[in-house]
Amino acid sequence: MVDAVLLMALGGPDSMDQVRPFIAAVLGGRKVPPRRIEEVVHHYEAVGGRSPLTELTLQQARALEARLASDGLPVPVFVGMRCWTPWLADTVREMARRGVRRAAVVILSAQPDRSTESQYQGSLANARNALDGPAPEFLYVPPWHDHMLYAEALADRIHDKMADVPDLDPATTPLLFSSHSLPARLAGIEEHVAAIRATCGRVAGLLSWRHWSLVYQSRTGRPDEPWLEPDVCSVVEALADAGHRRVLVACPGFVCDHVEVLYDLDIEAAGVAARRGVAYARAATVGTHPSFLRMLSELVRAL
Repeated sequence: MVDAVLLMALGGPDSMDQVRPFIAAVLGGRKVPPRRIEEVVHHYEAVGGRSPLTELTLQQARALEARLASDGLPVPVFVGMRCWTPWLADTVREMARRGVRRAAVVILSAQPDRSTESQYQGSLANARNALDGPAPEFLYVPPWHDHMLYAEALADRIHDKMADVPDLDPATTPLLFSSHSLPARLAGIEEHVAAIRATCGRVAGLLSWRHWSLVYQSRTGRPDEPWLEPDVCSVVEALADAGHRRVLVACPGFVCDHVEVLYDLDIEAAGVAARRGVAYARAATVGTHPSFLRMLSELVRAL
């Protein structure tokens, strides 16, 4: 049995003056054209100058604490960010100071690719190794991309959003599951895509949705380097060309809102749809959905 839980995410800036330092932390010294950095800065400006990710993750932590307590495991839930405050190293020190001995770890991504997962694991190992005194033992929860409770939470969010699209019919309206694009050359990329498709298939099955597709967003990198495709905006354009006048978008991997949801989907993709006369809606991320919290509670209590 564990005596604490650690939720890990990337983090996000709370104000415009933090945006460039945050981008630098994410890049970790990697060279990126200044034009690309300015594009991302503009994205933050367009969504209000901050990311809600940290605030929403803290809400998830408090909600999970309450769920665990109601399930008979009253333990604290900590939040540690890899690239911003609350920094993972600071969180791990606080856990050690409070006497945590055995903690469950949740990477807040439904289908982390092999590279991203390794980065989180390495950052946590470094934070643990930097402690002067006794260090907590960390146990990762098993993969949950195809967990039925996660699919139920996503399906419920999609169902709730259906009312916002006039005359939406699941038998004819395209449902686009949008996931973060990655370089096609990455090790384990086929396994990553298969995990996303497993999530999408479960959700579509629960909804009896006939026409769904996996699309990608937030592509960066060199234009000549192959990344996962098709791009969500290109697919919206193609659907408009084919005569579709409604589309619903959902996020199978993002568990709360952040700039790549609020800008890439709610502004950029929505703008493409509006210009083409397509009614567009984006389902909410799972956030603190009861089924998501129940799933996390089950995974933690099983360790």
